[in-house]
Amino acid sequence: MTLRRTLTIAALLTPGLGLILVMVGSVFYIAVAQSFGYYNLSGDSAFSLDHWRDVLGSKQFGRSLGYSAYIAIISALGSIAIAYPLAIWMRKPFRGSLVVGSLLKAPLFVPGLVAAFLFLNVVAYHGVLNQFLMWTGLTDAPIRFQNDRNGFGVIFLQLWKNMPLALLLLTGAVQGISDEVVDAARDLGAGPLARFRKVIAPLTVQAMQAALIIIFIGAAGDFAFQVTAGPTNVQSMAQYMVFLKTSFGRWNQAAVVGVSLMGLALVGALGLAGLARLTLRGLKW
Repeated sequence: MTLRRTLTIAALLTPGLGLILVMVGSVFYIAVAQSFGYYNLSGDSAFSLDHWRDVLGSKQFGRSLGYSAYIAIISALGSIAIAYPLAIWMRKPFRGSLVVGSLLKAPLFVPGLVAAFLFLNVVAYHGVLNQFLMWTGLTDAPIRFQNDRNGFGVIFLQLWKNMPLALLLLTGAVQGISDEVVDAARDLGAGPLARFRKVIAPLTVQAMQAALIIIFIGAAGDFAFQVTAGPTNVQSMAQYMVFLKTSFGRWNQAAVVGVSLMGLALVGALGLAGLARLTLRGLKW
C-alpha cells in the first residue's frame, strides 16, 4: 500500500474515528487527571497521590474490585459455554430455526433495567416463584431469593442478557466452517467432542475472543443489575464509584475507582482472550 493511499484512507476515517478518539481520549484524560487531584469540583486542584492512597487502602475498594471481576469472569465464560452448543446446533438451518434463533436473540432488544425489574417480580419474597413453590407444597413459607449474597441473581441476568450476543458472534463463525472440514474429521473417527476441540473451537477462536472481551467489559462495569438485583453486602465498582461521588462528593476518589475499573476491563478482557487461545492450543493436542 502506497503512502498516498494510506493517507487517503486515514483522511476518510478521520471524521468518524477521529471524533470518537477525541471524545474517548478526553474523558480518559479527565478521569486520570482528576484521580491525581486535578479538576477538583469541591476544593483546590493540585497534584496529589492521596486519593489513590485512600482508595487503594480501603477494604471496600478491594471487595468491589474482586466482586466485579467475579461477576465479569463468570458472565463471560458462562455466556460462551451456553452459546457454543446452541451455535453448533443451529449451524445448519432446520424447520423452525429462524423462529428459535429470533427467540434466543430476543433479550438483545430488552433494556437491562426492564429485565432486572421483571426478574425481581419473579424472585421477590412474594413473587411468582415463591407463590408457585407454596402452591405446590414444596415450601411452607416464602424463601428470600432477592439480593442473594453471592450475586447469583446478577449472574443470571448477565447470562440472559449477554448469551444472545455471544450466540450471534459464534453462530456466524460456526456457519463459516466448511462442511468438508467437519465431514473429514468425522470420517477420520473424531466424535462430537473431538470435532469441537480440534476443529470447531480453533476455527472460531477469534469470534469467541471477541465475545469474551465485549461481555467481560460490559459485566465489569455493570450498574443497573447490581443496584436492582445485586447483593446488599458488597458493591460493584460502578456502584462504589457513584457512591463516593453522591454520598461524600469525593470526585477525585470516584475518579480513582473509575480509572481502576478501566484497568480491570482492559486487563481482564485481554487476559481472558489470551487464556482462551492458549487453552484451545492445548486442546488441539
